Amino acid sequence: MPKNYSDTLSYLYEKLPMFQRIGPAALKPNLDNTLAFCAQIGNPEKRLTCIHVAGTNGKGSVSHMLAAIFQAHGFKTGLYTSPHLLDFRERIKINGDWITAEAVVAFVAQNKDFIEKIEPSFFEVTVAMAFDYFEKEKTDICIIETGLGGRLDSTNVITPVLSVITNIGHDHMDLLGDTLQKVAFEKAGIIKPGVPALIGEYQAELVEVFENKAAQEKTELHFAINFEDCKAQSDLKGIYQVKNIQTAWAACQLLKKQFKLTSPIIRKALQNVQKSTGFMGRWQLLQKNPTVICDSGHNLDGIILSMQQLKTQKYKRLHIVWGMVSDKETKKILPLLPQHAIYYFTQPSLIRAKDCAELQTEAKAFELNGDAFNQVEQAFEAANKAATTDDMIFIGGSTFVVADLLTYLQNSGS
Repeated sequence: MPKNYSDTLSYLYEKLPMFQRIGPAALKPNLDNTLAFCAQIGNPEKRLTCIHVAGTNGKGSVSHMLAAIFQAHGFKTGLYTSPHLLDFRERIKINGDWITAEAVVAFVAQNKDFIEKIEPSFFEVTVAMAFDYFEKEKTDICIIETGLGGRLDSTNVITPVLSVITNIGHDHMDLLGDTLQKVAFEKAGIIKPGVPALIGEYQAELVEVFENKAAQEKTELHFAINFEDCKAQSDLKGIYQVKNIQTAWAACQLLKKQFKLTSPIIRKALQNVQKSTGFMGRWQLLQKNPTVICDSGHNLDGIILSMQQLKTQKYKRLHIVWGMVSDKETKKILPLLPQHAIYYFTQPSLIRAKDCAELQTEAKAFELNGDAFNQVEQAFEAANKAATTDDMIFIGGSTFVVADLLTYLQNSGS
């Protein structure tokens, strides 16, 4: 029996299949385990007031924006997101504070026999843990971010007050479908009977998918583009955040009467997302002189946006620390990267990591040149040593590269 937080995490990581580590083999093709687990702990999800957020890109940013907005209005706000960057407890927060280590230990101890009986995935356990914690802590509102997809995602056992789909892009198409329409169908699976649905990004070729699902569920469908301009800034930097701000704003307009939300508080909250929720890893400034920025964009659409932002930066020389996981389409992603940069190819610390030497070889075919480093911290230190004060260092390619870097910086006191 795990006795402390460290032992409990080891038990969860070693005992349960985890997508971040082993990929698709960790996924269960139905909601059976989640429904069984929730029933076992008294169905706390049925007593939660939730907003459900799905999408290929932007769902983490929108979830954190909404959490900041509800916190600013005085609501005790639960936030469930994934994956984590520094600590498992980041996945489950209330008003920006991580779930306590004691709560994690207690939940696993109380449910260990059931866990071993039904053999759920890592994600299924964390979803049940979040619902249980949010109910016990008597939250007023919970923002629940899907993991992968929507229809069969473990979070899709809730009946929210609003379903939000930020956008549809090219990611996990081996699992969700080989066309954007098929991916949209899976994400649209979070649309529930009588629950209003909001689509963040208007993509003409996908409108019919969402309209059909909304009609089937007899519910109203909204697009963020049809709401007034937010006219607000956010402390979350990156030009791609403009769409996310508009989506969060539109969501608030739909919920304004129900929760008595006000425009001045919404705008102020958007300027304090990082401070109030602890959001990390999206176009995050880590250092000046040289400028060091990390971004966790990791799929085709996310990296296109990151590279557009990179083009707006000023620097003498550009250094890029780059690593990926093995299931990403390197031949589509590598041509997006700037050829004039000095590269430090690396690999995150997980089984699914793409070998840095292999990545280095593939990159050469696209005239991207640099050395290979087995660890993210080695790559970063090499870049930091080579860079002058007028240079820029960009770290990206994978959420897990960013996670390794932030962990290293925290541990080294940087």
